[in-house]
Amino acid sequence: MGFRKKNKSPPVLSHEFVIQNHADMVSCLAMIILLGLMFEVTAKFAIMFITVQYNVTQVLDEKIEPVNLYQYGPKDVATVFFYLLIAVILHALIQEYILDKMNRRLHLSKTKHSKFNESGQLAAFYLFSFIWGCSILTAEEFATNPTFLWESYPHTHMVFQVKFFYICQIAYWLHALPELYFQKVRKEDIPRQLYYICLYVVHITGAYVLNLHRLGLVLLVPHYLVELLFHASRLFYFSDENKQKGFTLWALLFVIARLLTLTLSVLTFGFGLPRTENQGFSLAKGNFNVLTIRMTCLAAICLTQAWMMWKFINFQLKKWREHSQNQASKKKTVSPKSKPHKREPARGGAANGVVKSEDKTSPRARKAKAS
Repeated sequence: MGFRKKNKSPPVLSHEFVIQNHADMVSCLAMIILLGLMFEVTAKFAIMFITVQYNVTQVLDEKIEPVNLYQYGPKDVATVFFYLLIAVILHALIQEYILDKMNRRLHLSKTKHSKFNESGQLAAFYLFSFIWGCSILTAEEFATNPTFLWESYPHTHMVFQVKFFYICQIAYWLHALPELYFQKVRKEDIPRQLYYICLYVVHITGAYVLNLHRLGLVLLVPHYLVELLFHASRLFYFSDENKQKGFTLWALLFVIARLLTLTLSVLTFGFGLPRTENQGFSLAKGNFNVLTIRMTCLAAICLTQAWMMWKFINFQLKKWREHSQNQASKKKTVSPKSKPHKREPARGGAANGVVKSEDKTSPRARKAKAS
């Protein structure tokens, strides 16, 4: 991990050396790109990495002043690469100065330690993305007017905030792939993380390239809220296992988010886009409004939601079994053990059915004494 003081320095360019110092190496690479702005020869190449490309100035009817809008193009790959480097650096900073300090206090096991780091990183990203996405939705008309999702398609022009949001989203999820190596993720956890990382990259990039950024943004914001609640609840659970109320709220919002995603997707691909004026396929115009692409996108979203629901049901069943086992074990420990009952001493000198006298003299002696 970068930014740490090491007692032992591993061999240069070894696996351990790269893992421990990857953040420093990435920082140097990012600084080289930034230094390129200082020289006229390299400035035009450095700007391609740092700033958002393909701006178009348009004059709208509602506004007198011209508005700067943006399109996508091949140069966006360089911009995504630069902000991928920034994501690696921020990942190392959060791990070093926040998560590692919390792990030392909690003394978690190796399994919980890995999941705690994963939830900590994702919770920070989901919180930032949710706030950023909400600010964009309030500024635009995406959420207030559902027909705005498909009207005037293809939506080839974007405002700066929307394009930069997608650039950062793609860069973050691409940076998560090398982080599997840098963070020494356990082999049994790699397939699970690869699944959702690849799903994010495919869906977000698809919405960006197919000019469906309006629909993608509307679907991402509630989804990020649900994921934020889940990972925040898991962080609280690792700190105190009695804090499980957040999972109940997450379960409710998870189902609502899945229904919302399916509803908006069916409305957009099944009813909205087929009724727009611009029908056909054109790479030059950015128009992908044909039946094949619409059905492919809708099928991809539906299959993803079905897979997520399947994972959700399995998670709930596993949690219910663990809860029932814990309740059964608690009942066994609380129930008193059967102990043999002590017999009370016989009253009136009777013991085991034989009447005993209170004094030590026998009955014959008492009879002779009485006579």
